[in-house]
Amino acid sequence: MPYRIYVDGEWIAASGGEAIPVVNPATEEVVAEVPRSGAKDVARAVEAAAAALPAWAARPAAERAALCAAVAAALQERAEELADTIVNELGMPLPLTRLIQVGAPIRTFASMPEVAAEVGFEERLGGSVVYRDPIGVVGAITPWNYPLHQIAAKVAPALTAGCTVVLKPSEVTPLNAFVLADVMHEVGFPRGVFNLVSGTGPEAGEALAAHPLVDMISFTGSTRAGRRVAELAAAGVKRTALELGGKSPNVLLDDLDDAAFEDAVRKGVGACFLNSGQTCSALTRLLVPRERLLDAERIATDEARICTPGDPRDPGTRLGPLVSAVQRDRVREHLRAAAEDGATTLTGGPDAPDGLERGFYVRPTVLTDVAPQARIAQEEIFGPVLVILPYSGEDEAVRIANGTPYGLAAGVRAADPARAHRVARRLRAGQIRINDGAHNGLAPFGGFKQSGYGREYGRFGLEEFLTTTSVQL
Repeated sequence: MPYRIYVDGEWIAASGGEAIPVVNPATEEVVAEVPRSGAKDVARAVEAAAAALPAWAARPAAERAALCAAVAAALQERAEELADTIVNELGMPLPLTRLIQVGAPIRTFASMPEVAAEVGFEERLGGSVVYRDPIGVVGAITPWNYPLHQIAAKVAPALTAGCTVVLKPSEVTPLNAFVLADVMHEVGFPRGVFNLVSGTGPEAGEALAAHPLVDMISFTGSTRAGRRVAELAAAGVKRTALELGGKSPNVLLDDLDDAAFEDAVRKGVGACFLNSGQTCSALTRLLVPRERLLDAERIATDEARICTPGDPRDPGTRLGPLVSAVQRDRVREHLRAAAEDGATTLTGGPDAPDGLERGFYVRPTVLTDVAPQARIAQEEIFGPVLVILPYSGEDEAVRIANGTPYGLAAGVRAADPARAHRVARRLRAGQIRINDGAHNGLAPFGGFKQSGYGREYGRFGLEEFLTTTSVQL
């Protein structure tokens, strides 16, 4: 199956015959190969999606949503296979892979009947009827860090909205997408409604973004790549939804008592290091009152030192490897540059963790003595790297929190929930967590500024794939 692409309801050979190796980041061994699709393969997939669009868009939304719910049930039956696959290609520890990398996309597909019921697809407006119609053929380009989760966040609502889809998953972690395509076929999606092409961004991704029959591109990835996608889409006046990078702040306010402050710092380390820091919404900047900086440094260092990296299948492992040698080397270079710029490394650093010379591992790192405008405090690192920044007063905390090109996520902790909410409303971020606020998979997610535009999840995510038609009666 991974040696074929899925187009127009069939597994077919890619035109070029070349393959892309998939590497296990914990062992550095090649575990599979996937086709290196080119422009011809993308064109064939897009043409199939365009041909399937009228009939699929005409089906009732409830029927489309029911098929997505069937996908959730089928994925649940293959949950252990998916977990094993994603551990092999991404390296996230197995328990977290089961919970997040497999559980979250299943919940997204399962939620589609509920979400579709909340959307008004038709309304009377005076002498007009306003219809909310599918935008058309959607090109979905997804990242490697939460591979199936990000696929589900695009594919499930797009299909439920009545769009047809061509998916181009990351070539770094593509294997889970082939399992999904097999499930799509199994549950009975009509030919051409869902198509899968594997390949690189500069080849398959750019061909998809530029194809004239594609009506919308939904992209998640780096800000640099997002700019390129938007440029290509603009030539065809395509709609785009971009979920890009982040450098998210975690603001600890000065009314926390000692126990609550320690709890907040420890949880802040975890919020930074999840998935080995390879999370676009990771809270990578810990903002603390200046008078409590030494306490924050001590607590964060202690917590980081127990976040032991290792084999993702070992029950004692807290952090897996980074996804690739390229990513590992990039993070290590950031750490070297930060030290040269005067940052103090409290724990971690650019050297390989002890006993883990094989695999793409990075030491969990905490930095202090960093200026808010320093490169390490401004750029997305995408590794287990926490920067501690002191502030004096609430206004300075807000200035530092908002003082990057990004605005994807943020956190605020305070003893007074009303004060935390007031500070949160001053932050320029698309999703903000107050204290221990639980993740809500139906709440919108997306960014401000160079973190992109558009929203995913729940009703807001589905509405991204709709346009409006008014009929004057």
